Amino acid sequence: MFDSVAFAVTMLSGAVAVWAAWKTIRHTRISDAMFYAIAAVEVGTLLLLVIGVAALASTDRQVPGALLVSYLITLVLVPPAMLIWGVAEKSRWGTGVILIGMWTVSVMSIRVVQVWHG
Repeated sequence: MFDSVAFAVTMLSGAVAVWAAWKTIRHTRISDAMFYAIAAVEVGTLLLLVIGVAALASTDRQVPGALLVSYLITLVLVPPAMLIWGVAEKSRWGTGVILIGMWTVSVMSIRVVQVWHG
């Protein structure tokens, strides 16, 4: 289940990143629909955090726990931080911030799976 949630977060954040790139190119600002999409990514990262910590607590394998948990916590913190920054930026680069933040979440989700599998 850990891998499937991480994959879903990767795909959703990647889709939002592409959408943000489109909005950046078109010089438009963050819309309500984009806000809700980012909220969905945040729910996914929270779910990934809970599942990841539970899986780490119940495994017998050698997993670098501190590294895994630090990645999971950072994943949860990135979307709200970039959303606050992106909304505060009134130029077209507000969606550019969203693009970079969502790309970061996508890459970090892949990295979390790599850390989990060793």
